[in-house]
Amino acid sequence: MSYIRGIRGAISVSKNTKDEIVSSTMTVLREIAKLNKIKTGDIASIIFSVTRDLNAEFPAVAARKLGWSEAPLLCTYEVDVPGSLPKCIRVLMHVNSAKTQASIKHVYLKEAKKLRPDLG
Repeated sequence: MSYIRGIRGAISVSKNTKDEIVSSTMTVLREIAKLNKIKTGDIASIIFSVTRDLNAEFPAVAARKLGWSEAPLLCTYEVDVPGSLPKCIRVLMHVNSAKTQASIKHVYLKEAKKLRPDLG
């Protein structure tokens, strides 16, 4: 039986450029897919959020460049909490999976590892 599972991920970038946003987002998406053995058809949707200092490109462009053309994608801003990690792209991927939620592997890369030290 298949269930909808949520997979979290995040990555920090060093600068606000199209190339940096797209390549970094592709990195975290590939790692999520690899660690969780996700097939493109299993992706129900993906929500991307970025900190307010990132506006050079939509992170969803990265998913389209990976060929993930059927999944609905949404980009939004993260809540601007004082002192929070800057230049950060966050991902919430919903997938159809037979795995338990506890067996899902979440991915935090670069400075974003600080967001979930319990997963490192």
